[in-house]
Amino acid sequence: MDRSTEIREFLRIRRARITPEQAGIAPHPGARRVPGLRREEAAQLAGVSVDYYIRLERGRTQGVSETVLEAVARALQLDDTERAHLFDLAQPTAARTRRKRPLAPQRVRPAVYRALESLGVPAMVLGRRMDVLAANRLGYALITDFEARPHRERNSARFVFLDEAARTLYTDWERVAGDCVATLRLYAGRHPDDPQLTELIGELSLHSDTFRRMWADHDVLAHTTGTKRLRHPLVGDLTLDYVVLAVEGDPDQTIVIYTPEPASRSAEALTILSSWISTSTTGPHAPGETRDPAG
Repeated sequence: MDRSTEIREFLRIRRARITPEQAGIAPHPGARRVPGLRREEAAQLAGVSVDYYIRLERGRTQGVSETVLEAVARALQLDDTERAHLFDLAQPTAARTRRKRPLAPQRVRPAVYRALESLGVPAMVLGRRMDVLAANRLGYALITDFEARPHRERNSARFVFLDEAARTLYTDWERVAGDCVATLRLYAGRHPDDPQLTELIGELSLHSDTFRRMWADHDVLAHTTGTKRLRHPLVGDLTLDYVVLAVEGDPDQTIVIYTPEPASRSAEALTILSSWISTSTTGPHAPGETRDPAG
């Protein structure tokens, strides 16, 4: 991933989404040839010279300070996730001095496996690139049996975009797909030199017009909570809330837990699904086994 291109497109698109009125400034006189703010207006809001802002938007970020990036983030009204993404892309001077360690294969701790199986609701562990590192039996039964797939295909984004079953499973597939793209974009900012991530993005871009369209929007998303609506082939329609929990010691590893409203139709459906899989042998890998598809 070319950082100069990424930061140029990210800033350009974010600038185009803000009108002078939204920014609280008087628009420059004359016809406007661009949507949103002009570069001059963005520079004014950030308190930097126009030439300096133009250099930033062209991806020339060498020597840029965190103070300037904070000012640009405020000017473009970036949220916390977008601000973090800007910092990842720009790599301010202070960050350049930190030694980066190569990405190690991700492992799911034995205690996490046990925690997954102790839950009475669907749960799974996602790693970088949206790889499915582990899940409990109900989690596999709810989404798909990732464990039965080759290692490189145990990935949520590949499932959403390249498996027709996902379009049937997710009632609001377009929103789920957009969330996948925005999450991958966030990871790409953090790990631009990850070859497996580059391969995944290239594969999805090659085989999915929708992915290419969404990728061009440069949206970023950090999952915390939300709702998924599914049409399961065995138990019908479900509406499940989810919460995303960080795994201590691995910032790129999260646990996603799905829960229904108590005494709801979805709760009843999960009970039926749980009964259906009660004799199944599908479950998490043995504790300590590497589950990173790249590993």
